[in-house]
Amino acid sequence: MSIAQLRPNMDHWEERVDLAAAFRWTARLNFHEAVANHFSLAINDDGTKFLMNRNQVHFSRIRASELLEIDANNPETLKGPDAPDPTAWGLHGGIHRHCAHARCVMHVHSIHATVLASLKDSNLPPIDQNCATFYNRYVIDESYGGLAFEDEGERCAQLLCDPKKKVMIMGNHGVLVIGDSVADTFNRLYYFERAAETYIRALQTGQPLRVLPDDIAEKTAQELEDYPGQGDRHLAELKAILDDEGSNYAS
Repeated sequence: MSIAQLRPNMDHWEERVDLAAAFRWTARLNFHEAVANHFSLAINDDGTKFLMNRNQVHFSRIRASELLEIDANNPETLKGPDAPDPTAWGLHGGIHRHCAHARCVMHVHSIHATVLASLKDSNLPPIDQNCATFYNRYVIDESYGGLAFEDEGERCAQLLCDPKKKVMIMGNHGVLVIGDSVADTFNRLYYFERAAETYIRALQTGQPLRVLPDDIAEKTAQELEDYPGQGDRHLAELKAILDDEGSNYAS
């Protein structure tokens, strides 16, 4: 049975399905953190209303119909059933209030990105094509202030004011990735973790690194930004695999 045949009478259904698929695949890749971490997707023009996972539900069990609709300007939302925890509200609400260009926000504590965020120098040098993808396109948060309650979320939002920089390496914490859609953001999250893994493993050899020249790194990053449809195709293939396996993510 196709996703279209399963579609219930709910607003933003295709967006819900995409987000649920991203949760499921994130769990499969072991990028998740038990029942913590959150993804969100804006569903109005200014981004202040967004979809988000329910509190304390494992990514591998998230379904499209169970995603919450959150209003970043209405704290009463937190009193609803299965409302996200205060740190999810603080971090994602702050970003959606202040960064309309952040249509989708994904925050995880994936292993290699978190190792990178734990180094004194958390820069990601362009040592291969994946690393070059992020050349001059990330920001490092050097001022971790504890759990991401509302004040911390507001502070983090200020670091994402440049639309070109779509990855925040959250020092002593993890990584936060933004994008134009679920597909765009998940693709970026996937490749950032791969890039961080390459860099961390290269450091483990103890050998000198072969770093790309600045002009080639920027050229590569721009070429990849302009590469047509990769994120959409990536997510479409993941959904096709889930469908073939009989997953209930799109229900």
